[in-house]
Amino acid sequence: MFTGIIEALGTIKEIKNEGTNRIFWLESPISHDLKIDQSVSHNGVCLTVDALENGLHRVTAIAETLIKTDLGNWKAGDQVNLERCMRLNDRLDGHIVQGHVDCTAICISKEDKSGSWEFRFKIPEEFEALIIEKGSISVNGTSLTIFNVSVDEFTVAIIPYTFVHTTIKDIEFGKKVNIEFDIIGKYVNRLNHCNR
Repeated sequence: MFTGIIEALGTIKEIKNEGTNRIFWLESPISHDLKIDQSVSHNGVCLTVDALENGLHRVTAIAETLIKTDLGNWKAGDQVNLERCMRLNDRLDGHIVQGHVDCTAICISKEDKSGSWEFRFKIPEEFEALIIEKGSISVNGTSLTIFNVSVDEFTVAIIPYTFVHTTIKDIEFGKKVNIEFDIIGKYVNRLNHCNR
């Protein structure tokens, strides 16, 4: 479980394909502190550290993960948001993020607001019930607050600290991002659907 508060940026150093799996080697300020079998959020995707070597860590994405996320678009040299799983005695500064990506969204606008930035995203229509005004959402693993909701679009505002210390700054028009909707909202939506 994660909070959506990004801990570090990692750089993809090498990518290999093994059967239907894709293997990523990453370098980051926290790689030397990681342990094998540890869960780490990579752009919002919970991946297990399966090897450590020379200050790098390795994770493997299976076919299902590649289908549901944007990991298939990653290239050597790309940066990704990293967050280790939360400790039970930590403050929950963001919201509950599982690292289980629900879908991808497309950036349809990026606007510099002279001190902050606004990004607008379009999601698949089947997820429209999971976005609400002032609700929480994870975009590439970053906990953000939604506003200006329409049927299948929403906007998030980015403060300077988040812009500088995450990969949100690299998102441009047309770019695909990983989306995880609020777990509480998902359960409420499911209960409402089952009680009809």
